Amino acid sequence: MRVISGTKKGRMLKAVPGKNTRPTTDKVKESMFNMIGPYFNGGWGLDLFAGSGGLGIEGLSRGLDKVLFVDHHPKAIETIRSNLAACQLTDTAEVYKNDWQRALKVIIHRKIVFRVIWVDPPYKKTSIYRTVLETVNDHQLLERGGTIVCEHDPEVQLPDAYGRLEKGKTARYGSCQITLYHFE
Repeated sequence: MRVISGTKKGRMLKAVPGKNTRPTTDKVKESMFNMIGPYFNGGWGLDLFAGSGGLGIEGLSRGLDKVLFVDHHPKAIETIRSNLAACQLTDTAEVYKNDWQRALKVIIHRKIVFRVIWVDPPYKKTSIYRTVLETVNDHQLLERGGTIVCEHDPEVQLPDAYGRLEKGKTARYGSCQITLYHFE
């Protein structure tokens, strides 16, 4: 894994040891960022189920001001911190070892609004997508013009809209599908 583009282009990223995470491949990551950007003029990102932190780090490299990384596995948190340090991005990140639901409650309390939110939970946990979409919509956690990126199993059917969030592009890459939601 590596940073594909931006200020940290070419930096190598470590994967989380073990088999509990499923890193986004460089090909999928590049396609994903072409769909949502590919670059940003500031704003905040949220990398839920962050794993190695590769998506949020790519977002920082491509112009986001700050990214919050959330994962509950200690090895993932270690890997995220190591990757941020290797890319000299620790000052532009907040890393939380936390359950995703508790993290969203804290974000709501802090009244943070994001430019982009990546949602990549374990593929078998399909109800998580709807809960995240509901929470983001109900608490207005996405800025106007912002994007939610859902990475999921192609068999998972996500709704066409959720409140103010409208489904945008979808793309399939083997056993992975990307579905975008926008708040215009």
